[in-house]
Amino acid sequence: MRYMLRLSYSGAGFSGWQVQDGVPTVQESLEHALGLLLGGKCAVTGAGRTDTLVSASGYVAHFDSPEPLEPEQFAYKLNAILPRSIVVHEVRAVPDDFHARFSAKRREYTYFLHTAKDPFLEAWSWRCTYKLDFEAMNAAAEALLGEHDFSSFEKTGSDVQNPICTVYEALWTPVTGIPVVEDGHLWAFRIAANRFLRNMVRATVGTLVEVGRGRRAPDSIPALLAERNRSLAGESAPGHALFLTGVDY
Repeated sequence: MRYMLRLSYSGAGFSGWQVQDGVPTVQESLEHALGLLLGGKCAVTGAGRTDTLVSASGYVAHFDSPEPLEPEQFAYKLNAILPRSIVVHEVRAVPDDFHARFSAKRREYTYFLHTAKDPFLEAWSWRCTYKLDFEAMNAAAEALLGEHDFSSFEKTGSDVQNPICTVYEALWTPVTGIPVVEDGHLWAFRIAANRFLRNMVRATVGTLVEVGRGRRAPDSIPALLAERNRSLAGESAPGHALFLTGVDY
């Protein structure tokens, strides 16, 4: 029987989602915990790869069990085994043809950026010391909407055959109402698409920050997309401030 996992994890301490030799990963931790509970090796398939230090608050994965499970009790046992940096919110039976990656229709990422020194934000937000024009950054982000070739924002050397993505949302908004954070210092960039290329969000954030600094014009994005050249886009923003915040099916 196939089961879906809905989970969250902190990327700190992990070399991303996907299993790699000699380094800790989220997938490895889940497969180890599931193997202990199911009495044998258990493969887990995730909604997509997240890079080193990248976190998730709305991640989805699936696995197959040889026997029927009681979802709530199984989730409780999983959380008792998993490290504190990973929490399973839900275990749910799904059809055998459900696939955490290929069945997904929409994915959403959120990137956090703060503009003043703040001890409570450093672990999960990028401190950007430049004066930024968020209105210009949002004007530039509008050009990302729709279907485009995002090769200019893809990590060099990626083996993805199809660079076409459809972006549904791309917007910077201030984050307010956090008691220990002064309003006006914290911003969130939310971007949603049918799919993402490797490093696409971080490269997008880095490019939009260049717009906010006045180093790139807001209307330069269409030409950048048309060039399909990663070297022409901005540097990738740090990974620790990026969260996968939702996957829709």
